Amino acid sequence: MIITHDIPWDKCLSHQLFPAIKKGWKDSKMKPIHFFWGLGSNNLKEIEQVKEKGEEWWYIDVGYITEQITRYPTPIINDYDKTYFRIVKGGMHMTSGKPGDGSRHTKLLQQGIDAEFKGWNTGECNHILLAPSSQTVCIYTHGLSQEDWIRQAGEEIRCYSDRLIRMRNKPRPNNEWWGTDIKDELKDCYALVTNMSLAAVDAVLNKVPVVTHSNNVCHKVSGPLAGINERTMPAREDMNVWLRSVANNQFTIQEIEDGTAYRLLND
Repeated sequence: MIITHDIPWDKCLSHQLFPAIKKGWKDSKMKPIHFFWGLGSNNLKEIEQVKEKGEEWWYIDVGYITEQITRYPTPIINDYDKTYFRIVKGGMHMTSGKPGDGSRHTKLLQQGIDAEFKGWNTGECNHILLAPSSQTVCIYTHGLSQEDWIRQAGEEIRCYSDRLIRMRNKPRPNNEWWGTDIKDELKDCYALVTNMSLAAVDAVLNKVPVVTHSNNVCHKVSGPLAGINERTMPAREDMNVWLRSVANNQFTIQEIEDGTAYRLLND
């Protein structure tokens, strides 16, 4: 039995994704299978209830390497063929996906999406970029407010490095990062530190090593905070295998609807 936890806002993208799930996901009459879009509305509480019951659940959110949606004032998919969404079983991020034959990663490159590993920046680097997840994700992941996580992470960085720390929050209308591009802050960045933010994907695609939470999609290619001065920079071959795994865990709405997502994720 497929159960979609609907968001009570008619502009929410879940109203486009959940019908695709119901068409493309093989139903099971024997057990409930829950689907959540993000952590908004009442999802935090409902996810905990599902986990307590030991029932299967999947998390859906924006993709890792994708054409970006317009987020404000209402979410808009600008190009359905190039906009991908991640679907993860029992968590927010893919952490152990299969790389497959690489065809999906190749498709991203052919579509003109920035999906190429370009090496690591080993030249002059000036600062560490601290990029927290949203308030909701910080509470879900750590039981901490975003402010408390920022303070805690900053203090821990100071135990291992005296480099300048810059903070970059998620761009929101009227905050200081609105209208800015993270690539500008990655140009001379030594390392990026985050918990669950997809800023980590931006970093590794722009030559910047990362330190992430163990449940972040980039954790497999990140390093420990205690080793931030040495930085972890995986070999090109390892990065390409990781990119192939990422590409195999995100899908267009059409691929969700036609069963491609179900087949790959339940292989």
